[in-house]
Amino acid sequence: MELIVIAGPTACGKTDTAIELAQRINGEVISADSMQVYKYMDIGTAKISKDKMQGVRHHLIDVMYPDEEFSVALFKDLAKASINDIRSRGKVPILVGGTGFYINALVYDTDFDVKEDNQYYREELYEKSEDKKLLYEMLKEVDPEATLYIHENNVKKIIRALEYFKETGKRISEHNKEQQMRKEAYDTCFFILNRDRKKLHEGIENRVDHMMKEGLVEEVRSILSKGYKRDLISMNGIGYKEIIGYLEGEVSLEEAVMLLKRNTRRFAKRQITWFKNKSGDSGIWIDTDEHNTAKKIADEIIRLLEIDK
Repeated sequence: MELIVIAGPTACGKTDTAIELAQRINGEVISADSMQVYKYMDIGTAKISKDKMQGVRHHLIDVMYPDEEFSVALFKDLAKASINDIRSRGKVPILVGGTGFYINALVYDTDFDVKEDNQYYREELYEKSEDKKLLYEMLKEVDPEATLYIHENNVKKIIRALEYFKETGKRISEHNKEQQMRKEAYDTCFFILNRDRKKLHEGIENRVDHMMKEGLVEEVRSILSKGYKRDLISMNGIGYKEIIGYLEGEVSLEEAVMLLKRNTRRFAKRQITWFKNKSGDSGIWIDTDEHNTAKKIADEIIRLLEIDK
């Protein structure tokens, strides 16, 4: 087994499961989270602390500053390097996270590059980029499926998708599906954790309350004080944009927390939809209500890995 993937929506137990599994199969964890790559952004991303790693080495955490650009292409390069490093030391790489776009790009070695250059159209799109909602609506009209994984604030990726459609007459989401039909780049076992919606929502509520108690407001205030602006892609992540709204007087703290919980629930729904649509027959779903501890989930994964041999 070259690679184990543990995916699923937020607040379903991926982090604890990965630690338990890594300890039992001599593994190391590679984060597939598009926000945990950023330094200083700890509480709002539910980033695992050093002491909770329990000696398990983690990769692709705290590798970028909030104003640095992080892309799926860079993620692929860094993740591949981590996999090679882990396997060279006789250990098992365990890819863990909820950013399905990144996971599939690595597993299937997907290529998203637009081959032809249309400078005039690109400039036209960038002129419109001050109105991000307009660009996002343009993408939604030609490729609604792409909006499942392209954030409305990620102007560069939206423009790339629109360019691809104009130059080829084909949706980039369709191109991505074709890429996924390629042979997997690694011998992979793909596990997707999920739970009852009501319990998932309860878990999200509890997680947000815990973030607030841990000092999310102070964390966001500290990041802003370092000079990082709210228009950065990193600062538009869930947990940060809502608190910035509070700090800049746009909403009350109670309203910010309410928005944070609502947006996290919606994000979890999109994650589940993504994995249902993209994992196909390769994903093995595990009910974390039935296997309700990290140990029990790891037991089930190990059992399934044995069956797969």
